[in-house]
Amino acid sequence: MTSRVTSLIPERASSLWKMRGFLTNSCSPKKFRSRHKKLVFAPTKMPDCVVIFDTERKSSVFLEAERLGIPIVALVDSSMPWEYYKKVTYPIPANDSVQFVYLICNMITKCLMLEKKKDGAKGPGKKATIKDRVESTSESEGSASDEVLVVPYENLAPMSCADVAESKQLLDKLVVVKYNGALGKNMGFGGPKSLIEVKNGSTPLDLIVNQIQSLNSKYGCNIPLLLMNPKNTHNDIVKALEKYSTLDVDIHPFEQGEHTQHESFVSEGCEDKWQSSKHGAHFLSLMNSGTLDVLLAQGKEYALVVNPDNVAGVVDPKILNHLAQNSIEYCSEVTPTTSNGLINFMASSLQGMFKLEDFTSDHSEKSVKGFKYIDTRSLWLNLKAIKRLVDTSALNLDNLSTLKLFENSIGISIPQSRFLPLNCTSDLFLLQSDLYSFTEGMFVRNDARVSPSDPSIALGPEFEKISDFKRRFETIPSIVKLDSLEGKVVIDASPGLTLRIPGGVVLEDEEINDPTDI
Repeated sequence: MTSRVTSLIPERASSLWKMRGFLTNSCSPKKFRSRHKKLVFAPTKMPDCVVIFDTERKSSVFLEAERLGIPIVALVDSSMPWEYYKKVTYPIPANDSVQFVYLICNMITKCLMLEKKKDGAKGPGKKATIKDRVESTSESEGSASDEVLVVPYENLAPMSCADVAESKQLLDKLVVVKYNGALGKNMGFGGPKSLIEVKNGSTPLDLIVNQIQSLNSKYGCNIPLLLMNPKNTHNDIVKALEKYSTLDVDIHPFEQGEHTQHESFVSEGCEDKWQSSKHGAHFLSLMNSGTLDVLLAQGKEYALVVNPDNVAGVVDPKILNHLAQNSIEYCSEVTPTTSNGLINFMASSLQGMFKLEDFTSDHSEKSVKGFKYIDTRSLWLNLKAIKRLVDTSALNLDNLSTLKLFENSIGISIPQSRFLPLNCTSDLFLLQSDLYSFTEGMFVRNDARVSPSDPSIALGPEFEKISDFKRRFETIPSIVKLDSLEGKVVIDASPGLTLRIPGGVVLEDEEINDPTDI
């Protein structure tokens, strides 16, 4: 295999290195022994994939590859422990017989030679430039071979609570960016969604500020918050910021001019591609205005671009730590759909490669069918990578979602409780119920809820406006054990007739037209 794919370097045969730490010491030559020969590999970059045949003897390789986010191909059988099986990205059910190992090796060799032949077509010794990669990405757009590694949130290593100084140093490299252009007109709210009261008088803007304040206080760090405001929401946002003047949060509101307002970043109707919403375009526009150079000069290396519709987004040090430890340049938070029920939730606990066609940005119940993940449209980006691509003009407002432009890109599968969009009063009903509470700006799901999915809430047009919603719901009923709220009970009040339903009354499959029906 190594001879055919020219990985064998005979002249370095005298420089033999041991196998231990083959990933963390990936820049060192490697030694492989067989019965008749010794093979030495030249220094390499981090591998794109790890193939394991004798899985029962390679536990350390499993752990190391998983920690670095490297996909694993392995031969598996029924005797393999579950703790290692769930780390395998591409399991191959088989025993490790000589004949089968030879077959797999032969297939891998052919694949490597085919790819090498494609690279050789560009000319001997010629490396693909960023421009080549952009063109290659454009040509292959829509190809079924486009895949992205999805890592379950539960697999991420926690930050060390003991070393506060190290945590502070990492968090000081982060900046949070939030776009406030989404309006609440469809709910009868005259301002941006960021100012709608969602829980106990708190707004989505309050929640994100409280999160940053909590982190700054706990670790002694400085995480700035950049607010991108269109002209029609800027004054409202600036006025709302006055109440934060005493908090330890560095907030910078930016009023966007016409040169930063781009209406077409991606096609929102294109559901078969894993894409970012247009708030990513506004972020790039902000970076092009000179802000990127200022942030880099201040030592900032990572940006969290928050989805303006998601009120449960979290400024998560655990995710930031994973990006830094594994040199990841692009990360999108995704969450498994509920269209496939429990099987899909179980599958979401496995790390694996998924096609872009498996992702959708439309989270409506009817639209998620056939998809495995919802793109929450919250992005973690490496600012140095953005700078590199901006300087080479390879990155523009139409291709941030082109993952191939980045050296290392992944998706992180977060729990559904961390993706709670606010698009209508049905969403507001869910947020204000006893199903969720919040602490330090983060929504927390009620442990009494047994089902992994939230109940289905579909309020009628009479509840469409926030004013009507508040008038019709003096208190929000308990929904911890609710499966659905979809009009199984019909309440029809004649003109001039008031029907008041007292607390504690249980209604099921009933039609109420008169107070005597209650």
